[in-house]
Amino acid sequence: MRKHTSLLAVLCLMASFAPASAQKQAPPEGGKPKDFRVPAFHTFTLENGLGVTLVPFGTIPKANVAVVFRTGAANEAADQVWLTDLTISYLKEGMTNRTAKEIAEEAANMGGQINAYAGSDQSRIGGSVLSEFAPMFVKLLADLLKNPTFPESELARLQNGYLRQLAVAKTQPTAVADEAFFRILYDGHPYGRKFPTAAMIKGYTVPAVRQFYEEEYGARRAHIYVVGVFDEKEVETAVRASFADWRPGPPIFTNVPTPASKRAIHVVDRPGSVQSTIYIGRPVISPQNKDYIGLEITDALLGGAFFSRITANIRENKGYTYSPYSQVEARFKDACWYEQADVSTEVTGPALKEILFEINRLGTETPSAEEVKGIQNYYAGIFVLQNSSPNGIINRLSFLRLQRLDRSYLDTYVQNIYKITPEDVRRIAAEQLPGKDMTVVIVGDLAKIRDQISQFGEVIPLE
Repeated sequence: MRKHTSLLAVLCLMASFAPASAQKQAPPEGGKPKDFRVPAFHTFTLENGLGVTLVPFGTIPKANVAVVFRTGAANEAADQVWLTDLTISYLKEGMTNRTAKEIAEEAANMGGQINAYAGSDQSRIGGSVLSEFAPMFVKLLADLLKNPTFPESELARLQNGYLRQLAVAKTQPTAVADEAFFRILYDGHPYGRKFPTAAMIKGYTVPAVRQFYEEEYGARRAHIYVVGVFDEKEVETAVRASFADWRPGPPIFTNVPTPASKRAIHVVDRPGSVQSTIYIGRPVISPQNKDYIGLEITDALLGGAFFSRITANIRENKGYTYSPYSQVEARFKDACWYEQADVSTEVTGPALKEILFEINRLGTETPSAEEVKGIQNYYAGIFVLQNSSPNGIINRLSFLRLQRLDRSYLDTYVQNIYKITPEDVRRIAAEQLPGKDMTVVIVGDLAKIRDQISQFGEVIPLE
């Protein structure tokens, strides 16, 4: 013991004479991110209504080709949840002159593969290939979209995959909380239907998929983006030759919700759970609103950045959780804000109290100019990074198309970030994030957390 104490004393003495360079120092302040401007692009529309945008970009000899449809979950009926996902994925399984294996091999020989994705308002199919194969890949996608076969032999495999996804999701507290939160906010609207039933998935047939594709997909709802290094003239020729005879299909259908929020504590009971998953949020302004960029800065300061206020409070200071976060989730002419955190059961009430404290504080106390500047630099840098790849550019351009915004929205985005004042942040927080109107969903052990959370609103058990 004595020998141990002497060693500790020596170490302390050595530390006291350590050079200043060995001490922990704050990193130098980062520079202001450069303005972002959308690369020059060529856009046109075919007679059947298909939109086309060609964006020469970068130096890596690859081209990203994506057909983005204005068809997503918003187009589904109450008994069609995940039918968009199934349909867009099913397209890869065969066409009149190629099997799924032949399609995959052809894409692989071009240096890429075909990927498909479905979201709330849009679905997408495409991939990235070596530059010289961009025209050929355009033709392959055109064949796929014009002549799908939806082979019966592949349906059971696809259904089983979705059944597994559903079963796994139902066991995950975050997925359960997410489903309940959006079901409450968007009651009766497709945005509020996150999960199908197992019977629904098993009931999808090839005729049902084919009918959905005929009714919800076509040239008038599609826009093809080609971004990267490619021969622009050859790609345009390929697009015009391959897609000109594609059926126009249905016009764009819009389904704007009217979400609602009020203070209540909705609980999905998980007896014996050692953690509680908290979702708290409400509807907010959409991207068309002049304050939307200011709302994104407000969100980053409040909970969206790793060094945000809520994170500093319940992670760094209190140790209630490891990775809380907030975000603004935008859809067509709609958006909602929410904070999510996984906390220990015994601190569910205290964590909720601190989250509400930070929400209400930001709406009543103007943040410092220094704090806002740090968030602005962070957010502007993230924005520029997100748009530094072909896929990032496709995401941004398809966002503009979805929200019916012009390119100036992106060209002036960084400038507008720096126009946000501390008072703007306080005002937007007060207007868009009033704590008294927040919907709260908690997945946890109701018996153990009821007394902790009842002070914040009516406790409503959920099935």
